[in-house]
Amino acid sequence: MSLAGSGTAHLRPQDQRLLSVEDLHVRFKTAGGVVQAVSGISFDVVRGETLGVVGESGCGKSTAGRAVLRLGEVSDGNIRFGDTDVLAADRKQMIGLRSRMQMIFQDPVASLNPRRPVRQLVVEGLTVTGASADERATRARKVMDSVGLDYDRFADRLPRQLSGGQAQRVAIARALAVGPDLLVCDEAVSALDVSVQAQVINLIEELKAEFDLTVVFIAHDLGVVKTISDRVMVMYLGKVAEVGEPEALYETPAHPYTRALLDSVPTPEVEGGFAGPALAGDIPSPLSPPSGCRFRTRCPLAQDKCAQEEPQLRQATTGQYFACHFPLVPAA
Repeated sequence: MSLAGSGTAHLRPQDQRLLSVEDLHVRFKTAGGVVQAVSGISFDVVRGETLGVVGESGCGKSTAGRAVLRLGEVSDGNIRFGDTDVLAADRKQMIGLRSRMQMIFQDPVASLNPRRPVRQLVVEGLTVTGASADERATRARKVMDSVGLDYDRFADRLPRQLSGGQAQRVAIARALAVGPDLLVCDEAVSALDVSVQAQVINLIEELKAEFDLTVVFIAHDLGVVKTISDRVMVMYLGKVAEVGEPEALYETPAHPYTRALLDSVPTPEVEGGFAGPALAGDIPSPLSPPSGCRFRTRCPLAQDKCAQEEPQLRQATTGQYFACHFPLVPAA
């Protein structure tokens, strides 16, 4: 499907979409002006897939993830979860939606009530839905077992008595307890040691299959995103730069920003560790983003057209979709 001029990342038939986001805008008013955190992004997630979202700090990926679950204000756009209009849902409808859409946060300890033991933390969502004490106790034992935490050993521990990896497993168990369809992982492994990161990533993959989950995995680590994702969406300063399957996107990136991100990852095969030069300049302020292509102020390929006209997503011959006037691979 050609996306020339559409500015959207809808890549799947509508009947397969679990989550559909269209023209999402998130703006914040500050003393210095209006921050354009997310500026008109569109994407789909189909049932059973993992969409990885990657980009530098401040690109809007976490803000977009929170907006999907209505954990922050949405300035404009449309969000549909299945047949439900998320932004039009009332309080009662949102309680039901929140049991189907769950989020795992970057700091697991900070996301847990420090005064409650693990056995209560993992079933907080069930308390809201009115589950009985027996139902909550049975579910707590089951989900703790699923994430590899022995119930008898950990049930009465407080968050401060857990390691980072154990706390993240509790956070995952809490999300699973309500039986969600969609799991949004917001930098869920970035605060963990590398060895623990691998354990949690493997756990998420196992639980995805066991519980038939659809996952949005937000991270800045390109290696982690490639490992876990079926598709990858690259963001820059509130916009979608490129979308595609990991193999094509990592082997033949179409957008210069994606190429720069890949070149900035240290590898033992390259002298000095890096395949290419670091990006020049700083990320522009979201208070006043550049005209046209937002990456143009740091792009080695930028020309006059880049300042005058905003590029729209279109398809490359390799199958991914990119928003660039002068891509690194031919357009379809």
